Amino acid sequence: MRQRLLDLDNRFAWLTQITNHSGALRSLAAAFAHSGDSWLLLPLLGVLWYFGPDYWKQRAVAMVVGVALTAAVVFVIKLSVRRSRPQGEWGKIYRSTDPHSFPSGHAARAMMLAVVALGLGPTWPGLALLLWAPLVGMARVALGVHYPSDVAAGMVVGIIMGFVVLLL
Repeated sequence: MRQRLLDLDNRFAWLTQITNHSGALRSLAAAFAHSGDSWLLLPLLGVLWYFGPDYWKQRAVAMVVGVALTAAVVFVIKLSVRRSRPQGEWGKIYRSTDPHSFPSGHAARAMMLAVVALGLGPTWPGLALLLWAPLVGMARVALGVHYPSDVAAGMVVGIIMGFVVLLL
């Protein structure tokens, strides 16, 4: 049964990949895939903290704590599972720095940010991040650096971590 699920996961990942295409769709997927990078999000949260009023500073701090905690949990799971990434060329930086794909750290991070934003308010940033988070995950599958189950598991981890951050 496990092997059938892995085969289905692999087949769906292969069917949805756009790595051999060029043009606007691939560029858009790459933009969404990179938009979940820690190296991009952390400086943006730093700018929000530095220039924002106290109201936004508190949210930025909560989100930075969430990014760090989520990264630690994802790292432990990845080292435990050790699932290799799908074969491919796109995302060499990810493949060289982190050869493991399960769960998707980008999906976990994006969903955690959405949950925290929804929990802390106002509603509009949370809804915007809730729309953005699945697009990050789908782009990671389309570009061949994750399987669909990596993204689904990452989103579950992100939801859990978002609630953990809100409880803290």
